[in-house]
Amino acid sequence: MVYRDRTSLLTAIGVLLLLVGISAALLGPLEMYCFYLFSEGGRFHYDGFGFGSFMFGYIAAQIIGYYLIALLLIPLGYGHLRARRWARTLAVALLWSWLVVGIPLMVAFLFVLLSAKDLSPAVALIVVVLLGLSYAVAPWLLIRFYRGRNVRRTFEARDPNSYWIEGLGMPVLVTSCLSILYVVALHVPIFFNGLFPFFGTWLSGLEGILALDISMVCLVCLIWGMLRQRTWAWWGSLVYFGLLTVTSMATALKSSYSEILSNMNFPSFEVEMLQGIPLQGYHFAALIGVPLIITLCVVVLSKRHFSTWKTPRG
Repeated sequence: MVYRDRTSLLTAIGVLLLLVGISAALLGPLEMYCFYLFSEGGRFHYDGFGFGSFMFGYIAAQIIGYYLIALLLIPLGYGHLRARRWARTLAVALLWSWLVVGIPLMVAFLFVLLSAKDLSPAVALIVVVLLGLSYAVAPWLLIRFYRGRNVRRTFEARDPNSYWIEGLGMPVLVTSCLSILYVVALHVPIFFNGLFPFFGTWLSGLEGILALDISMVCLVCLIWGMLRQRTWAWWGSLVYFGLLTVTSMATALKSSYSEILSNMNFPSFEVEMLQGIPLQGYHFAALIGVPLIITLCVVVLSKRHFSTWKTPRG
């Protein structure tokens, strides 16, 4: 079949992905220096900073984010440079995951943005446009790019081999990518007094951390089963994300921002600083619940890849 060779463009994308991934890998250790700046004797130190404070958790989450970006983009960049077919499949799955997580984040951020009193209309418009381009337009255009015939044929011509990741089905792969992201995200509340929503109430401290730990272990087992297309993993994912959606949204909608803040048990300086943010329980419900609902829909769509006659992988 006649097609336009996209090798040069894929090489440029690969170089860009490698540069961003390597930069993130370098920034991760450098970001740790911020702990010194906020610790006793540092320029930004205040009473109460440490494990369990907002700023400590925020810095830790940024470091985790840098390492996650490096872990994803460096192999993906290599796959583009070598034109490996698995790189195209993985890129599409990650872009769909970006849409699932990014759009609710954009909506929740817009709620806060529009509630701010001291923001000019011009600045608000610029932020809205940038958010829309970053979390909605860009990933959608990239998905269309990777699914185009020219890109697909370029990968196939450069790499005639087939890979197991291509036979999983996109909904299965997207669910697995999202689940891995959730495993990473479930580590973050540990820094915030182990806050965990449990059917209308908040678990915290050791109880909350134990609940987070159990949730992560269950999710890792489900990822293992999903990637091997085991039927029990599909049913388990349906129940898991269904329960997590219900308990998260029910607890967030029932709670006020001040109640959520008090459960995190931050130092007094941070509480005074964070109290001025115009957040409500429904903001948290949207931020947590909407990605989980979409994930649940993706799990439902993946059902056809778990037919009883299909031989499980592994």
